[in-house]
Amino acid sequence: MSNKPYKKPDLNAPRYREKVFSVLNSKLLEEFKEKYPRYKDVELLHFKEIVKQFNETVWEEVIDNRDGVELPDGIGFIFIASTPASKHKNNINFKQSAELGVTVHNKNWETDNRLAKIMYSNYHAKYRFAFRELWGFQAVRQFKRTVAQTFPENYMRYVQLTGTTRVSDIFSKVVDRKIETRNYNNSIDEYNEFELD
Repeated sequence: MSNKPYKKPDLNAPRYREKVFSVLNSKLLEEFKEKYPRYKDVELLHFKEIVKQFNETVWEEVIDNRDGVELPDGIGFIFIASTPASKHKNNINFKQSAELGVTVHNKNWETDNRLAKIMYSNYHAKYRFAFRELWGFQAVRQFKRTVAQTFPENYMRYVQLTGTTRVSDIFSKVVDRKIETRNYNNSIDEYNEFELD
């Protein structure tokens, strides 16, 4: 806790809301139906529900899996990393600060002062596609909140990043580990104790 006074925000003040463009619209549904004619009877609401359910399944796998998830069609890779807290005191606990009238900082004692970061990367040879530098990832609120709830229980499970680690290096190691595991599992499947050659 610091002695710096905290100015409580005015919750009734006018707000600026940015216009949001939804990608899940009727135009996308029409393009989907042209590409996959057997789904010509799918309604827009059902289509949105399917996409939402798929996305939820992906982020649940990201939380459960140390190495994250490889996204379909080679568009990238998402994983959770454990990073040290910033040296600058910008991790403010807004609720306690508003109650006490002074700025209170989160110390993250339950995670050894480490924070969860949801990372996206497409900087691997496998993911070279046009304008890949322009691609980004922004997690939905449910994903971020679930990570915040589950991270203190399993913070040692996730990839540990330092201040100088590049995400692309971590990603390369994760992909190599997945390939080794796949090769190992394939060799187990092919093993036959009665084949002597």
